[in-house]
Amino acid sequence: MKSLIVFLSLFVQLSFAQKELKHEVYFETDQHDIPETEHSRLLLFLSTIEDMDIEKVSIYGFTDDRGSDNYNLTLSQNRADAIKEVFSNNEFDESKMTNVDGKGKILVNIIKEDNLNKIRGLNRKVEIIVTPVFPPKPVVVVEKPETNKTEDLLKGDLKEGDKILLDKLLFRTGYSYLTKESKVVLDRIAVILAERTNVYFTIEGHVCCTQGERDAIDRKTKKRNLSVARAKYIYDYLVDKGVKHYRMKFAGMRRKAPLGGEPQLDRRVEILVTRIYDK
Repeated sequence: MKSLIVFLSLFVQLSFAQKELKHEVYFETDQHDIPETEHSRLLLFLSTIEDMDIEKVSIYGFTDDRGSDNYNLTLSQNRADAIKEVFSNNEFDESKMTNVDGKGKILVNIIKEDNLNKIRGLNRKVEIIVTPVFPPKPVVVVEKPETNKTEDLLKGDLKEGDKILLDKLLFRTGYSYLTKESKVVLDRIAVILAERTNVYFTIEGHVCCTQGERDAIDRKTKKRNLSVARAKYIYDYLVDKGVKHYRMKFAGMRRKAPLGGEPQLDRRVEILVTRIYDK
């Protein structure tokens, strides 16, 4: 009976545990550049995990059985680093990538397959293991007021040089467009800015998680100008809502000024007041 209770307890724990997600990226012989088709597959995988609460990401590079040990270790590490760079370029938090290691060669007899070339092709890879947070963090529901800090600041006394974070505007990871809920907030901001006709400003776009101060890659256009694209998105949106275009400029700030908090907070746009004319 005791054994049955222990078994049932373990079964319940395993049933409720969130499973790791795994993905493999395959490479050409002696190469660490990601093939185009594999890159597309990787981006699809990133789309499936971008809203997940992730505990850690492990990235392991491998080679086939040919080449010296030193050569294979270097090549497998370069492959792992190439995958890490894609994560970083697409605004995934590098602090979650706890293992980025080259493991060298995989022995031929590990895979049950008769075709030697196929076996070697399957061994030239990187394994990605995504571990979700468990148990999941509780969802906290907060009542949202009709106005927020951003709107209060924009309605108040402004001076040249003021920088205002457009709070509660959240972008999709790797893209320049806002979530549906954020557009409601931006609509209210647009009304305020349209009325304050003497205020001129620059819209500054930011990204998170890239190496150094690099810009992130816009998944839609495949260009490394995501911070500019985000600023331009807000610019176009405000023009469409009646804010005169000659009052605004837009600029991409890349990752020059991370806030140091949650990664999604660095996917942001700020307004820099450049000129205020007397009415």
